[in-house]
Order: sequence, then C-alpha cells, then structure tokens
Amino acid sequence: MTQLRERSTSATPPLPDETVLFGREHPEARLPMILRTIGAIAVLVVGAVHLQQYLSGYNSISVIGSLFILNFAGATVIGLGLLVRAARLRHFPAPLALAGIGLSGASFVFLFISEHQPLFGFQEHGYRAAIMIALAAEAIAVVTLAAYLAARRRRRA
Repeated sequence: MTQLRERSTSATPPLPDETVLFGREHPEARLPMILRTIGAIAVLVVGAVHLQQYLSGYNSISVIGSLFILNFAGATVIGLGLLVRAARLRHFPAPLALAGIGLSGASFVFLFISEHQPLFGFQEHGYRAAIMIALAAEAIAVVTLAAYLAARRRRRA
C-alpha cells in the first residue's frame, strides 16, 4: 500500500492499491451502474421489438407504424445514452433514465389500451411472443431505471 493509504486514519478501510490504480469503483458504487445497464438493455430490447414488429407488417398501419418506428428511434438513443459511462454524461443520466421510464411505461400503457379498445383505429389481438417480450422488457426497464434513480439519489444524500 502507498504511504498515503498507510497513514490514513479514516474510519473506512482503505481500498486496495489495485482498485486505486485501475480505477475500479467501490462495490457500493456498482449498484447504480448495474441498474442503469440493465435498464438500458431493457430499453434497447423494447426498441428492437418495435422495429421487428414494424418490419413484419406494422409499417402498413397508418399512425401505429409511425409510432413503432419512433419508439425504436427513441429507445435506441435513450438506451445507448444510458450505456455511456456516467462520468462522460455528467448531467444526463437522470434525464435519460426518466426518458427510459417514460418511453417504456407509455409503450406498456398503449399496448394495454390497444388490447381492450381501438387505438388510432387499430386493436391488438392476443399475446404473441413479441408482445410478451416487449411487456417484460418494459416492466424491467421501468423497475430498474426507477431503482437506479433511487440508488443514485441515496448515494448523493
């Protein structure tokens, strides 16, 4: 250990030199990063499912097709933005996480509405594999990104 670490009288145990040298975060600091990464992947899955559905026939449905491609574009920007290291983003992780929650939550709600009544003249029927994957990814995105925001806030307090 370095002299600086050996002389430390801090109540917290010193981190190993390897951690300091290689810039690895303290284990407590990993939770927000893990939650943000899982949420980002879930948002990307939401977008991928919407792109797949768009390409498999939803592009011919007037308003819904446009919304599906916009969902894909938004999910791609949000998901990739969340995967960028927090140090490079500085002020953007929280707004991106909120955007991911909003996009995923809105997708979930609109799917639920379209299952029960027409939405922009279109009504969905049944729960195919793509719908089940989208619902799971949307739920995971909302939960993990909300947990990320809570962990981030708790860490700053």
